[in-house]
Amino acid sequence: MNQSYGTVSVIGLGYIGLPTAAVLASRGVEVVGVDVNATAVSEINEGRAHFFEPELDAMVRGTVQEGRLRAVLQPEPADAFIIAVPTPLTADRAPDLSYVDAAGVSIAPVLKAGDLIILESTSPVGTLERLAATLAAARPDLAFPADGSDASDILMAYCPERIIPGRMMTELVENDRIVGGLTKAATTAASALYGIFVRGKIVPTDARTAEMVKLTENAYRDVNIAFANELSMVCDGLDIDAWEVIDLANHHPRVNILQPGPGVGGHCIAVDPWFIVHAAGETAPLMRTAREVNDRKPDFVVDKIMALASPGDRIACLGLAYKADTDDLRESPAIEIVEALCRKHDGEVMLVEPNIAQLPPRLSLPNAKLIAMEEAVNNADVLALLVDHREFKAIEPEVIRSKKSIDTRGLWRAYSRQNRAND
Repeated sequence: MNQSYGTVSVIGLGYIGLPTAAVLASRGVEVVGVDVNATAVSEINEGRAHFFEPELDAMVRGTVQEGRLRAVLQPEPADAFIIAVPTPLTADRAPDLSYVDAAGVSIAPVLKAGDLIILESTSPVGTLERLAATLAAARPDLAFPADGSDASDILMAYCPERIIPGRMMTELVENDRIVGGLTKAATTAASALYGIFVRGKIVPTDARTAEMVKLTENAYRDVNIAFANELSMVCDGLDIDAWEVIDLANHHPRVNILQPGPGVGGHCIAVDPWFIVHAAGETAPLMRTAREVNDRKPDFVVDKIMALASPGDRIACLGLAYKADTDDLRESPAIEIVEALCRKHDGEVMLVEPNIAQLPPRLSLPNAKLIAMEEAVNNADVLALLVDHREFKAIEPEVIRSKKSIDTRGLWRAYSRQNRAND
């Protein structure tokens, strides 16, 4: 490791920033994490992760106890800065870069010549250049990269994250990483920093290409999921088991259809394709259509549940996270479904999410409550499987057969009353 990068500051200690900070600290680097959430900062300094991810809590505890990781509310001087803040959508589906802008403003006062800045936040093409301009305006005493010139006091690179909840600590180390600098020197420096903990390939490119690569990866996934989701709706209208169709079609040597679900969630796939559509407009009709198909799927599921339930029925919605075996509720289609059910259904809506202790206050769920799985399943008239958490695989087939049920994940199709073979 280049000794000039002995201290690394990670800006944003959420689902990407905290695992990255912990892994770096576990490799002997002094890491200072920064977040505006005082509760998260306090929990990290007590040696606890503020969200669930396998192996993360133990790594945070160990690195805090060793004095390699600490969290603060305001940026401090460091040798390298990794920015991992949210990049959500505005109401009209345009990229919201306010968090990236704020991160740049926050670190500007503590920058010094020779520092390295790496942006990990998923961003529209040109965001790193925008960040460089923001910093240049805040620190006119420093030279920032412009027009590809290496004559710069500050090195800046883009390196998109490629990890998924449930496997973050493994994928941080094993997955290949794309590193795109605004200058060749920045690409080299950022590659060296990631080389501390990445065992996968570190592939160099330029910043704009790296930004587009990240968006492309998620748009590709979105388009393929949209095909599966649309196919599931077509099969439903034809009274055919979509999962059986997909399983049999995938026996073809050049066919690999993904599994359908209640929609698409998470911080990447449900958001990032809109960045491309926003920039490309009419030249990206396929990506726009895929987004629209996946955005419509929760409404389709709600209509199916409402058709199945009688007035006053107790509906148990199993799963709120966007992905199995995590507590990640970001952009979750299950949340959209339960919110719609609470508006439309006059009976009790019971929510089961084994990975959270309480509902986030931002949710508007007037006639719903979070309860234990056994209580919900026993008392429900209708079972709606929205997430294929491991706990739901243990529900007895006889119990499912005794209820009205809808399965958006294909987990119960072998014995559900919705299966054609049992009709």
